[in-house]
Amino acid sequence: MELIGSSYKGDSKNGRMEGVGEYTFSTDTKYVGEMKDGMFHGKGVLHFPNGSKYEAEWENGIAKQGSFTFADGLQYQEKDWDYCDGYDRRFYSERCNGLRPAGESQMSDVHPPRVIPDGCYDCGDGFYDPKTRVVTSYTGRFLRNADDCEHEWIVRTCPKAWDELVGVDPEKSVVTRSEEGNIRK
Repeated sequence: MELIGSSYKGDSKNGRMEGVGEYTFSTDTKYVGEMKDGMFHGKGVLHFPNGSKYEAEWENGIAKQGSFTFADGLQYQEKDWDYCDGYDRRFYSERCNGLRPAGESQMSDVHPPRVIPDGCYDCGDGFYDPKTRVVTSYTGRFLRNADDCEHEWIVRTCPKAWDELVGVDPEKSVVTRSEEGNIRK
């Protein structure tokens, strides 16, 4: 069954999704689970292209109770959430595996970080090209067109391919090269 760029494989009744099946959205997000009268109904899991998932109990297409698990295995907790709060800003992988040695700090939850294509930003679920305003998955599949609000947020906050490396600029250093010879050792 093909529906506007989406597809369905599974049981059906009277031309509608019914029973157990797999519904794939045009964005590559997949629902795997129980269906009733053409809607998600019963136990089912939404699998997102970035590897995260939402497991829920569905009722007539609406999630009634569920849990979200990030791609790295971190499970979201609505109460007593202590990840990435004002006191602990470590990445989840650092919480699981410990901090890296001095000088080898992690810049993202993935280490080493992904190589960002020239002129693009890493917006968390893929790469964003500000010229085309398109977000593609890390494997190159189209995810979405960014609206003005998302564009502004990505440009303001996300890592970009041309981020400058931090280092000492000899021209702006407190001690100039001509002064180095005059410093007592």
